[in-house]
Amino acid sequence: MNHKTIISRSKTRRQFLKSGFLATGGAVIGFPAVVSSKSPNGKLNTVVIACGGRGAANLKEIGALTNVVALCDVNSQALDAAAQQYPNARKYRDFRELYAKETDYDAAVISTAEHTHAFAVLPALRAKKHVYCEKPLTRDVHEARVVMAAAKEAGVTTQMGTQLHASANYRRVVELVQGGAIGPVREVHVWVSRAWGMQSKAEAEANGDLFVKAGLLDYIDKMPTEAKPVPPQLDWDLWIGPAPMRPYHDIYFPGPRWYRYWDFANGTMSDLGSHWNDLPFWALKLDHPKIISADGPAPHPELAPASMSATYEYGARGDLPPVKLTWYQGSLRPQLLKDKKIPEWGNGVLFVGDGGMLLADYGKHLLLPEDKFKGFTAPAPSIPASVGHHKEFVECAMAGKPALCDFSYSGLLTVANHLGGVAYRSGKKIIWDPVKGVTDDASANKFLQREYRAGWKL
Repeated sequence: MNHKTIISRSKTRRQFLKSGFLATGGAVIGFPAVVSSKSPNGKLNTVVIACGGRGAANLKEIGALTNVVALCDVNSQALDAAAQQYPNARKYRDFRELYAKETDYDAAVISTAEHTHAFAVLPALRAKKHVYCEKPLTRDVHEARVVMAAAKEAGVTTQMGTQLHASANYRRVVELVQGGAIGPVREVHVWVSRAWGMQSKAEAEANGDLFVKAGLLDYIDKMPTEAKPVPPQLDWDLWIGPAPMRPYHDIYFPGPRWYRYWDFANGTMSDLGSHWNDLPFWALKLDHPKIISADGPAPHPELAPASMSATYEYGARGDLPPVKLTWYQGSLRPQLLKDKKIPEWGNGVLFVGDGGMLLADYGKHLLLPEDKFKGFTAPAPSIPASVGHHKEFVECAMAGKPALCDFSYSGLLTVANHLGGVAYRSGKKIIWDPVKGVTDDASANKFLQREYRAGWKL
């Protein structure tokens, strides 16, 4: 079960991309040929937008593989710290200014708060530059669809920050599911223990909410009525970007505190769903859900919940049967787990097949019931090893090839995750029309996109 044998990576994309997006000759059917790097010194020239938090981690990886020619951050402390590592890189506070002045670059690496992802991604795509963007790809469904269309038009290498997609464990799970180890899969359960968001103070203390550690418990279930002084290192107007302006308060900054507010993000599901739902999305070749419903506390107009669930109904895909996927976060769990019929893992993905079950998390997996699979021999690894999540992006950009989790794949994953939030906020079961990009309920459609603050447009 714990296989370490790995082979070359040439088949990965053929196995997980959807029909109509299959790799061929370094291009993708339905896409222009992917544009390769023309960097004369054999390295990509990159611009890095957001240099703290996840941005600092991405900069460390990308900086070891490329020439960093420009840095951008609304936080001068993060920007100055990054500039000490890359003293030859030009510095910017506003990525709009960066794009107006920088032309001699090959790729953009974006790790801003997700309410500005699409705004930082689109100028690079429209200039036919390669783009790496942190997860989730966008703040809402509409933005994801716009970004996907722009990436298709640009024909460049793109990748979302779904680092677990490069793990050996995920690959072994996909091989088992797609190889029929547990038979046709008609049911999936995905649960995460993170409980950040709107909840009672008692629940927040019990769940270890980030706000408890930050001394912000009074704001666990409400918005502040007072403003606080903007930290001198922060350009608050630029941080707010396209979102509605509001007074500064430290419930939003530094990250990831902001991710529990609808104006800036979509809570735990869209964030962690980029990793956890990636596994069934890949293994079961999922695309657009047909019906989405959700359950949880009454929706708050500004705050995402700590605990909720969302259920997605997918139709048949080729010879794969329809499947129902249910997401649980915070205090909610699958009934099989509550009934102790499977091991009590704090986080997990459970595939329920006609011939058994497969339980997985980030680093391990288990076939169930264990007695039935005693002596089971897993198939030889067929999905190639990744050279590394960031290195994969860089190498593919240099070669003019699609990367793992490019926007044609990660965009669909992002849309599905966001639709769970749409169903939750609308309080209704919704039917999704992927062609028109709307649900069957006009009142739910208002959660698919937003109006932008003056001075900002996609």
